[in-house]
Amino acid sequence: MRLGRVLERWWRRLAGRPDGEISVVFSPKYRLEFSGLAQDPRRSEKVLSYIAGRGLLGRNEVHPAPLVAFRDLCRVHDLDYLESLGDAEALTRVVGVRMGEAERDRLVEVQRRMAGGTRRAQELARGHGGIAFNLGGGTHHAFRDHGERLCLINDVAAAVAAARADGFDEPILVVDLDLHDGDGTRNIFAADATVHTFSIHNASSGTDPDAVASTSIELGSGIGDDRFLATLHRRLPKVVDAVRPGLTFYLAGTDVAEDDTLGDWRMSDRGILARDVFVTRLLRGGGGGGGGGGGGGSAVPMVAVLSGGYGRESWRHSARYLNWLLTGEEIDPPSSETALLDHYRRLARRFTQEELTGEDGDGTWDLTEEDVMGALGAAPRRQRFLGFYSPHGLELALERTGFLDLLRRRGFPEPTLEMELDNPAGETLRLFASPRRRLLLMELRARRDRHTLPDFEMLRVEWLLLQDPREDFTAERPPLPGQRHPGLGLLEDTVALLILVCERLDLDGIFFVPSHYHLAAQSRGLLAFLEPAHEALFRELERAVEPLPLAEATRAVDQGRLVRADNGESFELPHMPMVLPVSERLQRRIGSDEHQRKIEAAAAELPGLRLAG
Repeated sequence: MRLGRVLERWWRRLAGRPDGEISVVFSPKYRLEFSGLAQDPRRSEKVLSYIAGRGLLGRNEVHPAPLVAFRDLCRVHDLDYLESLGDAEALTRVVGVRMGEAERDRLVEVQRRMAGGTRRAQELARGHGGIAFNLGGGTHHAFRDHGERLCLINDVAAAVAAARADGFDEPILVVDLDLHDGDGTRNIFAADATVHTFSIHNASSGTDPDAVASTSIELGSGIGDDRFLATLHRRLPKVVDAVRPGLTFYLAGTDVAEDDTLGDWRMSDRGILARDVFVTRLLRGGGGGGGGGGGGGSAVPMVAVLSGGYGRESWRHSARYLNWLLTGEEIDPPSSETALLDHYRRLARRFTQEELTGEDGDGTWDLTEEDVMGALGAAPRRQRFLGFYSPHGLELALERTGFLDLLRRRGFPEPTLEMELDNPAGETLRLFASPRRRLLLMELRARRDRHTLPDFEMLRVEWLLLQDPREDFTAERPPLPGQRHPGLGLLEDTVALLILVCERLDLDGIFFVPSHYHLAAQSRGLLAFLEPAHEALFRELERAVEPLPLAEATRAVDQGRLVRADNGESFELPHMPMVLPVSERLQRRIGSDEHQRKIEAAAAELPGLRLAG
């Protein structure tokens, strides 16, 4: 063994990191952009981007996920069922919402890709005897003859069957700690005594026959750290001792978290990581620590998969676990907004000013058309967006940051940029679906503003449109005021790029005046109200419309159905400027104690609002 490898293994033990090699399996094709699903389509990407950004993964430690072979699926699923995956009604029953043909095909492809990733992780783990983490998978509600709850293909079952086909004959243990019952996997291996399925969940589905090698534990709703960890420490070591597995699978679901948008458990960040650490050490043969015996002997190959987790912040739990696997350290990942901005910042560092502006950068005094027209006393025709970005430079930036690739993944293979810089209302950028410019995807009208906020120079956004003209509104996703088409799902990316523009041009922040309630509500995680009185008013407005869905709340405000609580007079939404502070001095102003005191004082003077009728 080379000295470098010896030192690496020694350092892992010293740092508390699991011994053995650690591989990650990922594919950018894991992303599923589909309206009506609570899943964060970028969950896998956020985990990988954060970990890679910390310099914890080398190029050789991230492995691509192949599309799982049909023969692998046939080992665990009936042929008739696999053929039905092309049927619209069959998929609607599994997913719960109706999809277009392209969406159906994409859903099947994503789950086949994730199944291929889990199989690849199984091969890697057995090959080097360490841990392989597939940043996808865990579709444990797929049964042999049908799918349930978004799960079409049982990736873990297919990987287990592939290992058997490769000649692996040792006992296998599947530890499923997703919030929901691992019923599909248990059903598929109900008659196989060599595959033990262990599941702790909120409610048992009761849909499968008695399994010959299974531990199924139902805890109910509202479970927190203490109850769950006590159960895990008491029950899992005994199973590991009894099974003595030669290969383990761990479904590290994060839908147990208290901040999960769909889950009904209350586990904390610390509790989830304690779960992951205990399971890893136990399954790897080092003992769980603090929870009884079990897991003695040599390290056992282990495959981890993401499994369930819903909401924009779900990725942070998985990133915390993967970071621990790689370093032995406990860290607190940033918010989704901060992580996305950091991702774009890393990419933006590759750009030179010359690339973005089109200047040679050699110190020569080349005259542009703007220079010549200005010298002649004529109004120059603007050639650069915000006086800086050339058309080529802007397209280069959108390409290198991957923004155009985001559009291509949504089914727009030739996104086309158009600039209109002489509009008096603001310089305008448009992105079309193709060079024919028939389908408008994005329109941004913005300008540099030195007057609205004294002593600050802002990027004033007059208009921002993000839409998918191919999509139709549904009952689950009704139109909001001003919408002709459903949104494109790229607001956070767009705002992150606008922040980079501010940083590049030394602007203090982004200025925006929402025209409807829903625009202000959707911007709340990114922008703050400039005036303390407006912040206090909007909090009261949120309280008054809290029972209503967003679209209905906006209509209630627009239609004058909100009235003052004291005298019944109608309420009209005033112009309430919002800002996203970028410079430190604007951040200090918005986040100051004085600003907060003014908000509290304004709230104390409000009369209160209520819905009429």
